[in-house]
Amino acid sequence: MKIVIAPDSFKESMTAHEACISIEKGMKKIFPNAEYIKVPMADGGEGTTQSLVDATNGKIYYVETTDPLGNKIQSKFGILGSNDIAILEMASTSGLELVPRDKRNPMITTTYGTGELIKKAMDMGVKTILVGIGGSATNDGGAGMLQALGGKLLDKNNKQIGFGGGELSKITKIDLSEIDSRIKDVNFIVACDVQNPLTGENGASNIFGRQKGASEEMVKILDENLRHYAKIIKENLNIDIENVPGSGAAGGLGAGLMAFLSANLKKGIDIVIEYTDLDRKMKNADLVITGEGSIDAQTRFGKTPYGVITVAKKYNIPNITLAGNVGKDIEILYDYGFDAIFSIMQGVDTLENALKNGKENLEKTAENIARFFKFSLRK
Repeated sequence: MKIVIAPDSFKESMTAHEACISIEKGMKKIFPNAEYIKVPMADGGEGTTQSLVDATNGKIYYVETTDPLGNKIQSKFGILGSNDIAILEMASTSGLELVPRDKRNPMITTTYGTGELIKKAMDMGVKTILVGIGGSATNDGGAGMLQALGGKLLDKNNKQIGFGGGELSKITKIDLSEIDSRIKDVNFIVACDVQNPLTGENGASNIFGRQKGASEEMVKILDENLRHYAKIIKENLNIDIENVPGSGAAGGLGAGLMAFLSANLKKGIDIVIEYTDLDRKMKNADLVITGEGSIDAQTRFGKTPYGVITVAKKYNIPNITLAGNVGKDIEILYDYGFDAIFSIMQGVDTLENALKNGKENLEKTAENIARFFKFSLRK
């Protein structure tokens, strides 16, 4: 018997790799001689770096970068097992959670650290860099990232503008003469699950600005500044990114990555499926088990379990999804290829205990599922 175990992390309880181990332990009590293929998964958001590194036997590197407010912090990126692909999450250096709630202000926060992280990855000699861009604290259109990579955003006095979305209105010229020359030899792929344009009613500032600390007045200024930014990019580089789907992701970082690094935007789960080689690993499997911390109707919009099950259905493999929290609206998921969904909770408990006992609960649930699966095979 071949069983593929491909969960996401169970947030605040266990990594995807740890979840794989717990599920395998439970299943092995009933099927000790089965072949277990463990594939730690993610959907392009938090935890993607760790999952891809774990899935490919790669390595995590810790480096000093700049946080959204300009302070020095420890950040990280990963190198996949092939040694020619890097994976990084902008949230690890430019993320909203790095900024205290009372200091959140997208007029001044910068993506400079993301540019530094990209440089550190290029120092490793990689040919491809995967960039996850969820959870940003910024609204600078990737201006800080460009500055860290050697690009210049110049004002009317031919001086480099400062950090933050509030500075974009000052740009009169873009100078890429000193940008890191290695960029042209690297393939940049961006994990992006939003389709928002850079500006306008559905743009970066209007949709995401408030959660990053912007007032209503700031939102208007930031939107106008991004529109000016797009205009300057078009005039200087002959690239029109203002209305491209995904250009508004991460406060416009999507636009900056496309304009300055020729990046390709893809759905996060599709990237993870590709680079974990999940499709090949799943062929000829008898059962697929996936899961994550919480499952609800929204899971069908690109979350890890949906991506895994899409591959399983391609090969007509039975699938089981496990979660700590199972929403009341999951019935629709059965119309999208989900065969069975189970909560791993052993009874009513506090959130603190549920997180603390997550590995044990997952193992017990996997064992129970294995017992039933074994019974069904007798039929």
